[in-house]
Amino acid sequence: MSPDNRLRHALQDIDVLVLPGWRNSGPTHWQSRWEARFPPWRRLQQENWTHPRRDDWVGTLETAVTTSRRPLLLVAHSLGCITVAHWASRHAGGRVAAALLVAPADVERHDVAGRLRGFAPIPRMPLPFPTLVVGSDNDPACRAPRAAALAHAWGADFLLLQGAGHINADSGLGDWEPGLQVLDTWLGRQALPASAARRALRVA
Repeated sequence: MSPDNRLRHALQDIDVLVLPGWRNSGPTHWQSRWEARFPPWRRLQQENWTHPRRDDWVGTLETAVTTSRRPLLLVAHSLGCITVAHWASRHAGGRVAAALLVAPADVERHDVAGRLRGFAPIPRMPLPFPTLVVGSDNDPACRAPRAAALAHAWGADFLLLQGAGHINADSGLGDWEPGLQVLDTWLGRQALPASAARRALRVA
């Protein structure tokens, strides 16, 4: 079975919701390329990408989760990761089965854009679903130790990439094949089995 088909099989009962960060993800961003590669995956459309408001972004995510008829995998980047953390701090996790949080934006750093300061402080409580945080050792938006600390606080698995910048279109990742491979492996070995076990505990 090809890697793509294996991933499709693993997610056959799960919907994938893609959460871009500030200013949205353009056509060369790996999020956009993944959506083109897997047509059922859908993007969470925020009303205002350039002047984000925390409550608005969190509310949009809450609407998507509560109206979903199936479990969800969240695939977030940058400010989208922080949105997930804020949403989870207010809700119990709902239908979210797992989350991939790539290059979380450190909105608490001293030089963060003023438009993003409303997303600080970053919630530090464990997320109520299996989570993988992916950082980079030269990410200008979040230093590696900060990304690792956030992953630890969220109770997430952590992967540190070498020289991947903000893990965005400027990083030249194309379809980011290694990212898909990591997602496939993590879902199969850790995230989805853990989600199934948690659902079993709730039923029991």
